[in-house]
Amino acid sequence: MKFKRRTHTCSELREEHIGQDVVLNGWVDNRRDLGGVIFIDLRDRYGITQIVFEPTFNLLAHEAGKDLRSEFVISVEGKVRKRPEGTENAQLSTGNIDVMVEKLIILNSAATTPFQIKDDIDVNEDLRLKYRYLDLRRSKLQNNLLMRHKVTQIAREYFDKNSFIEVETPVLMKSTPEGARDFLVPSRLHKGKFYALPQSPQQYKQLLMVAGMDRYFQIVKCFRDEDLRADRQPEFTQIDVEMSFVDTEDVFEMVEGLMQKLYKDIKNYDLKLPLQRLSFDQAMEKYGSDKPNLKFGLEMVKLNDVFQNSEFRVFKEAVENNGIITSLLAKGCGDYTRNQLDVLTDFVKKLGAGGLIWMRVKEDGLEAPIAKFLTEEEKEGIINKLNAKPGDLIFMLSGTKLKTLSIMGHLRLEMAKRMNIIPTDDTPALLWVTDFPLFEWDEDTKRYYAMHHPFTSPAVEDIQFMETDPGKVKARAYDLVLNGNEIAGGSIRIHDNKLQKIMFKALGISEEEAEEKFGSLLGAFKYGAPPHGGIAFGLDRLVMLFAGEHSIRDVMAFPKTSSGMSLMDDSPSHVDDDQLKELHIKIR
Repeated sequence: MKFKRRTHTCSELREEHIGQDVVLNGWVDNRRDLGGVIFIDLRDRYGITQIVFEPTFNLLAHEAGKDLRSEFVISVEGKVRKRPEGTENAQLSTGNIDVMVEKLIILNSAATTPFQIKDDIDVNEDLRLKYRYLDLRRSKLQNNLLMRHKVTQIAREYFDKNSFIEVETPVLMKSTPEGARDFLVPSRLHKGKFYALPQSPQQYKQLLMVAGMDRYFQIVKCFRDEDLRADRQPEFTQIDVEMSFVDTEDVFEMVEGLMQKLYKDIKNYDLKLPLQRLSFDQAMEKYGSDKPNLKFGLEMVKLNDVFQNSEFRVFKEAVENNGIITSLLAKGCGDYTRNQLDVLTDFVKKLGAGGLIWMRVKEDGLEAPIAKFLTEEEKEGIINKLNAKPGDLIFMLSGTKLKTLSIMGHLRLEMAKRMNIIPTDDTPALLWVTDFPLFEWDEDTKRYYAMHHPFTSPAVEDIQFMETDPGKVKARAYDLVLNGNEIAGGSIRIHDNKLQKIMFKALGISEEEAEEKFGSLLGAFKYGAPPHGGIAFGLDRLVMLFAGEHSIRDVMAFPKTSSGMSLMDDSPSHVDDDQLKELHIKIR
């Protein structure tokens, strides 16, 4: 089927093209037959142009146009004209013109689609994912992918100008599970052995620093076999960065420069630098999260000093056991009903709290079920510390530090929604969260785990505690947080063999296990590893936030469902016995 190459896309034509002969190719977006004149909205990736089949202009083309239906693929030749007065469409970039069709070629017909190709459709996501190639015709998703493309191109240009080189690291690597589960790939040539798909290129990029590459980046696909959420997929993409002879400030400067450029080029927003910083302890105590949303206030307040000598058992135990008493002031919420308060109590109980203490602020003091257990001095201390006013509502929780702060952090977000104080504008709240604990203790397994990964360097001043009191050690780690979402995380790495072995020992990894899992890295450290550090951006999540979406599935071309299925091509799927036999695999 012969057709002419298009002269313009469906977004290009303007009044200056009036009178010109043009060729357009695309899909039928909408068809209207008005008294014998047929109007078609012709769509391609770039936009929409109205084309007109009028019998008095070209009878043959008009007859052919009668067969057109939604999603037919067509090529048209015609002449650009100014739309009749009163028929302009200000919502279209091409809304002041249309194209009078002189010739039509139907390149392909189309069956009725399972859902309309419109942005404002209300359709089950599973259906959208099954017919993802149709879903991707919608301008919203196309614009999301275009934004993703722009982010990656800006990143490439930025890192190139700053002397980084893009190096591809292996997709088939050694399995070193520590945290999330690996996806394994059986080897046909080496019976009983497996590759793993990379959860991160962490070891490879550190080896590149040992190799003297100095500044590396990569836009890299990573894989984790873990439970999924709206912002997680079994395969995802990172903007991966590593630098030699740097400290934390060097990494911050480089990353902030990239974020400033992204906001300027994509959002036309002038991002002010340097970005705000909070330590992990500050973020937890003020916001109950290591990825706090600072688009609104509603800060939590620690009250341990108010209850230092309290006889109220709940608070007394918290103080004596080095726990925390935290509070939240909900301004103007003093009229909450008992039912509303019970709902909030159930909310925190589901998160693991024993209960929720609440207090209404009245003209004559505090009204609360526990008021009788508090001294007047303690009541006054609460009011003063929170700067509470009559009509306000106070919430309090006590217990072990991180758990209690985290629960109150969830309550903070819930109250912000209820109070409708979360701004919906595009103004970003970007910050660094620093000084994370190097380790976190797991009560079930009775051992420490790396809060980030086992290659993160401890704070220099805390190295002395590595073998005696690991819980005290802070990490030279940092996360970049945008509107309550972690979008990047990194650290200064361990580059000394001796310190790396101490780290493994603290994690309960024997010398034999360390050699088995990380021998190549440990071996490389013997030959002159430079100080180095880096960061990795979650590209999918970053684009999701820039696009104003709530799921990374809406910024990925072919995502999986929340259960890790691809409904479009029915994967994962069974394979035949011959394939399994060749790979030395038997299904039990």
